[in-house]
Amino acid sequence: MTLPTAALHDAAERFGTPLYVYAAAELDAALARVRSAFGPARVYYAMKANPNLTLLRRLNAAGVGFECVSPGELARAEEVGASGPQILVNGPAKSAAEYAAGARLGATFIVDREEEVALLPPASRALVRVNPALEVSTHDHLATGAAGSKFGVTLQQAPRVLEALRAAGHTALGLHVHIGSAIRDAHDFTAAFGRLTELREQTGPLAVLDAGGGWGLDADLHGIAREARAAASAFGAELWVEPGRYLVARAGTLLTRVVGTKRTGRNFCLVDAGMTELLRPMLYGAVHPVTPLWDGGEVGTWDIAGPACESGDLLARDISMPQPTRGALVAIGEAGAYGAAMSSNYLTRSRPAEALYEPGTGDGQDWTLIRRRETPQDVWAAEI
Repeated sequence: MTLPTAALHDAAERFGTPLYVYAAAELDAALARVRSAFGPARVYYAMKANPNLTLLRRLNAAGVGFECVSPGELARAEEVGASGPQILVNGPAKSAAEYAAGARLGATFIVDREEEVALLPPASRALVRVNPALEVSTHDHLATGAAGSKFGVTLQQAPRVLEALRAAGHTALGLHVHIGSAIRDAHDFTAAFGRLTELREQTGPLAVLDAGGGWGLDADLHGIAREARAAASAFGAELWVEPGRYLVARAGTLLTRVVGTKRTGRNFCLVDAGMTELLRPMLYGAVHPVTPLWDGGEVGTWDIAGPACESGDLLARDISMPQPTRGALVAIGEAGAYGAAMSSNYLTRSRPAEALYEPGTGDGQDWTLIRRRETPQDVWAAEI
């Protein structure tokens, strides 16, 4: 864990549970690791990982740009003061609102299909997203560079799309590739960059190669960076990268309290957080580290189960831990990415509060509340 146990207990007492907490120091350290590996490459944060405005302001102040994939994310980028070359507009099915907002903000568009060239605002800056048609080491739902994925243009189409951009009066900056998220095998990136460099004879030199993100949390960033720089060098291009999960996952922890136990065919530790707070285990089969924040009691094997009336509402399986007691705290780690961002109001559940841990800041308090817990009235406020 990236946060002291005492601090986690303090946060749960102050703000209640379920609760997302973030370590400011780990967020800063993750960005430092990226910059150490990728050097002068321009860094864009893939906002979908965690769009909390406090975290975005911190990244903006550190000179990080934003990759946005919805009108709401563009609005968040504008809210924290980003504009122009600080913003990328990505996505396979951009709306008219996204084109308009991107044009107004001076953003760079990532073209995802041939017909999109005709949809861009006049005189746009653009990259062409290339699908390298690779099978990669991640869950099928996270693989965006496979031949059957909905993302990007084919290797054969890419040179033609670059030419179409120029012919339409746009600035064709270069190529973009992103093969997925939580990639386990760094060789997947080597293969993807290799396929892009094969296009050099057809494209000629380019201004930018955007190598995306998707690195596993334990990835060899320096090795991946060497490959990315080599690919960019083949085009004479500036290197851009788009980390999302890598920057925020380990900074975040989901705190949840035990509400009871039961034994059927398995041992269940019932907690007050579930699929509405952390969907990744149910959606992707994601495995998050689990830390019981109590000592003593006979050690057994437990499944961590949430309150939803869904059989799939399990945060973890086969966790070895002491006998749970009502009110005890469980910490679900590596939850800073796609945790709060994917939380929902299913079952009219109020989305959890979020707090940032940064000792000695502000009024001397270690914790800052950065999102208040929703009330039921907040949940139905838009209904008429």
